[in-house]
Amino acid sequence: MTGGRARAAGPAAAGPAGEWEHFAHGADIGVRGRGATAAQAFEQAALALTAVVTSPAQVHQQVSVSITCRAPDLDLLLYEWLNSLVFHMATQHLLFSGFDVRIADGVLEAEARGQLVDVQRHAPAVEVKGATLTELAVRQDDDGRWRAQCVLDV
Repeated sequence: MTGGRARAAGPAAAGPAGEWEHFAHGADIGVRGRGATAAQAFEQAALALTAVVTSPAQVHQQVSVSITCRAPDLDLLLYEWLNSLVFHMATQHLLFSGFDVRIADGVLEAEARGQLVDVQRHAPAVEVKGATLTELAVRQDDDGRWRAQCVLDV
């Protein structure tokens, strides 16, 4: 699936803030976010995480969760960020569709907005168990845009 559309290949979902996509990885699924900043790429990777479960457009922004993560580098910060979201999704039965991420000096502070899972509305496709270290990378590409990616265990 690419950019939230059921397609085997094609352009990623793009918007003014960035873009996200899925990439194949055996029985699991990779998520990738791109943006003008590392923070935007993290937001887009989080949106791709939601899109593994349901269409982000179906998730209303009714509740907000504050998240703080710390890590020695951006790669591990992405790992911590996505696993924090998975934790809140699993323990509070939430799905997220809006994110405000700030990153400075190895600390990520974020607000994730979403709603309680509504099985009828969201028709959850799969349960995400967690982010993995597989293909974990946060890099600035040659075009100056940031890419944040990893494989999710589903």
